[in-house]
Amino acid sequence: MAKSDELVTYITQRIVRYMETPRDVRRSRKQSREPWVYKWFGMLPLALNMWIKSARKGRKERH
Repeated sequence: MAKSDELVTYITQRIVRYMETPRDVRRSRKQSREPWVYKWFGMLPLALNMWIKSARKGRKERH
């Protein structure tokens, strides 16, 4: 029973903290985060994306 009470108080604290922060602060915090792909896989997705784009561009130039 105590664990459910702790969970409810934790969730309500998080909601209240979210509601009290101004909208501009929340947006700036969200924009400053890096995408999850780069956080989990580093620069590999960027390199793969650049490689695919260059391969497609090379294929278009040949035809």
